[in-house]
Amino acid sequence: MPPDDVELDAAHLGPETVARYLKQHGLGARRSLSQNHLADGAVLERIIEVADVSPGEHIVEVGPGVGILTAQLLAAGASVTAVELDFRLAGHLRQRFVEDPGLRLVEADFLDVELADVVEAPWALVANVPYHITSPILHRVLGAEPRPTRFVMMVQKEVAERIAAPPGGLSYLSVFVQYHADVEVAFTVPAAAFEPAPEVDSAILTGRVRQRRLGEADEDELWRLVQAGFRERRKMIHNVLARQLPGLDRARVDAGLAACSITPDRRPQTLSVEEWMALRAALSPLP
Repeated sequence: MPPDDVELDAAHLGPETVARYLKQHGLGARRSLSQNHLADGAVLERIIEVADVSPGEHIVEVGPGVGILTAQLLAAGASVTAVELDFRLAGHLRQRFVEDPGLRLVEADFLDVELADVVEAPWALVANVPYHITSPILHRVLGAEPRPTRFVMMVQKEVAERIAAPPGGLSYLSVFVQYHADVEVAFTVPAAAFEPAPEVDSAILTGRVRQRRLGEADEDELWRLVQAGFRERRKMIHNVLARQLPGLDRARVDAGLAACSITPDRRPQTLSVEEWMALRAALSPLP
């Protein structure tokens, strides 16, 4: 490992150090790709602690950057598949970790990668993800097999809190993620912990992935129903569904809600995952 890389371990991190490292290697951050490099050693150590990586475990990392988190995952004994879109950073990672057989580097857009081509179950996702594609990443890794056993993701604080919200503050994304996994916000991370500093604070979102509770066709029907509901999240559920699902008349909607003990004046954001699942069953087949 080149001597320069010693600067990027947890004991030596700091915004000035990371800025100097990026300048030295000609790797200025690209805001269009949400490149904000973690620059706080204490936060890095907490991520590794929360991730609880086992020696030999297969970890997928999205957007590894200059390898700050990557190095700690490898040091913990993980086998890391890192997917990096920026050709400059991919070239740097190849050089930095040239002697580490634990790293497999995939130079590609993660959203274009066929997961089955790069991972085999069991695997876990541990990443400081590009914030502008948080939702597509979650849909990609949770929607199709092979799904991870768990995920530990650095995301925008507001997004993490919305995903982990209880009924009353749910969104389509939170229903989707909570259907697939038990999620929680592990801890928050200030903007000052990054170089360059983003405009918002961040948080570590964790999830332990559940076994699928519905078959593929029933899941598709569930997401049609939930999407319809959240097109008007602050309106009464019986009005929303009758408007957003042509062919589903008001009487059938009200009968389905009654069968699930859901009062018709409830708002979509107040329904739990279990209530959405029960309502799908009561209204199936959807028109």
